[in-house]
Amino acid sequence: MDFCKEFNARTAHIEPGVPVPTLITIQPDRTFTFITKTPPTTYFLKKAAGIDKGAGKPGHEVTGTISLKHVYEIAKVKATDEHLRHLRLDSIAGTVIGTARSLGVQVVP
Repeated sequence: MDFCKEFNARTAHIEPGVPVPTLITIQPDRTFTFITKTPPTTYFLKKAAGIDKGAGKPGHEVTGTISLKHVYEIAKVKATDEHLRHLRLDSIAGTVIGTARSLGVQVVP
């Protein structure tokens, strides 16, 4: 029950329905720690492009388009993740563009 209360307190600012990846560590004495991360890049891309799912054949069909401004906004959010803090913003933006390609989302300047 303690986990639920603490998790709900930490994620109260996030709107319902947004996926929140969480790393939970449970010790033998039943204590726990958890780290919440930002939602997946694909979630942000689909939301920005206004699509429900990616392309069946990425590279052959375009499911939506986003601007470079959207890419950098997503990169700024992802830069707060612990495992991406050491990377520059343009490197993270490059991975966002690659993920967009794999979804069939076209990035326009």
